Amino acid sequence: MNIIFAGTPDFAAVALQNLLNSQHKIFAVYTQPDRKSGRGMKLQASPVKSLAMQHNLPIFQPISLRNDEIAQRELFAFIEQHKIDVMVVAAYGLLLPSSVLQAFPLGCVNIHASLLPKWRGAAPIARSIENGDSETGISIMQMAAGLDTGDVLLSESLAILPDDNAEILTQKLAVLGGDLIVKALDNLPNLQKNAIKQDEKFASYAHKLEKSEAVINWENSAASILRKIKAFNPFPATTAEFSVKEKSITLKIWDAELADANANTNTAVGELLIDKATKTLSVRCGDGNYLSLKVVQKAGSKKVSAKEFISGLN
Repeated sequence: MNIIFAGTPDFAAVALQNLLNSQHKIFAVYTQPDRKSGRGMKLQASPVKSLAMQHNLPIFQPISLRNDEIAQRELFAFIEQHKIDVMVVAAYGLLLPSSVLQAFPLGCVNIHASLLPKWRGAAPIARSIENGDSETGISIMQMAAGLDTGDVLLSESLAILPDDNAEILTQKLAVLGGDLIVKALDNLPNLQKNAIKQDEKFASYAHKLEKSEAVINWENSAASILRKIKAFNPFPATTAEFSVKEKSITLKIWDAELADANANTNTAVGELLIDKATKTLSVRCGDGNYLSLKVVQKAGSKKVSAKEFISGLN
């Protein structure tokens, strides 16, 4: 099958590699424009672009496919010239207009990191962890005009484990997505004939993660705060302000766990309890339970364990 691939982050690069290893042929890659990042704020290629360059694939990086008629005409000409059958989309980050969705003989197929119709939208992996879901998965979806509303061609579930954060779960789902997209393309016409329509009654929306959400409200339960810490790792990372040695400091909290029930019950909600004997950091939450902070980070410093943080206070 002749394919144009559209994707940007590591999640998409895993799928692209699987397709490159398959019987199908990638004719071109669409990915978002290079972004400035790092301390030097230099332009960086996306993981998908880097992989495409290694394989000498044609690369297109329009700012928009929705509002750029020149970019659309360029795409349509490429489809006709190379007899492209389908576009595979994975975390591309740009909206595709109906004209693009309809330009391919077999349409556009999306690798979505949830069990649709649950968690449509931008942040399905993080929202599933934050919500306390026991499982998530990959849905291979026939793209339609609505936001993640297309028919499901193939899906497979994946358990969310207690130690999973968004970064770990993304890596697991990337592997699953890479496997499923090859299986889907191997049998695409038949899957399209038997596609399953999404039931709107069960639809939910995974809103984009905002930095304003990352500030921890310690009045919430310990379990819900722990889920947020895991859901917001690596981006945007949860933060909290504490008083340490009569100074106010803001910490990013990268990892935590529920603390023993015999923690100091005299501590105020939201107060950082520093136990130098056990080298532990704990915080009382609104439900009376405690969180033990395992990995934290001060502004301008590197991530450290609770033990390292306490040692640095001496």
